[in-house]
Amino acid sequence: MITWRKSSKSESAGQCVEVRSDLTALRDSKHPTGPALGLSLDRLMTEVKAGRFDR
Repeated sequence: MITWRKSSKSESAGQCVEVRSDLTALRDSKHPTGPALGLSLDRLMTEVKAGRFDR
């Protein structure tokens, strides 16, 4: 079974992302059946540092 979890600091209205426990994957908690972004941890850190997820 795949387990997703949210940060304990996330808003109750769901303004957050969720993380999968078995690999590095992210999804929008407001759309749990929508797409998920899956990356290796090294690739995720590279993309974050490059600002690819900045709004």
